[in-house]
Amino acid sequence: MEYPTRQPPYRQLRRPTTDRMIAGVASGLGRYLAVDPTLVRVIFAVVVVLSGGIALLAYPVMWFLMPVEPADAPAWPHPAPGWSPPAPGWQQPGPGTPGAPPAA
Repeated sequence: MEYPTRQPPYRQLRRPTTDRMIAGVASGLGRYLAVDPTLVRVIFAVVVVLSGGIALLAYPVMWFLMPVEPADAPAWPHPAPGWSPPAPGWQQPGPGTPGAPPAA
């Protein structure tokens, strides 16, 4: 008998209702790729400059294609099923303490 394995939560590419500058495209991409939305904005600006403005056409297309995040969506990032936050006051063990990862 096979038991079902836990799957990570399904990531959806969508424009959040918070953390927006214009339409939430960069914020949505940043959340989807697990990077800072500011980094996505800077990379997009550099690509627009290097492409002579042609890449600027991608923004309204993505604005149109990316759905808006529902108002009742849970906070991002979505925790994995079974995940619980560490206890208050918990600190990661430092080097040389029992339970610490080995030093490289």
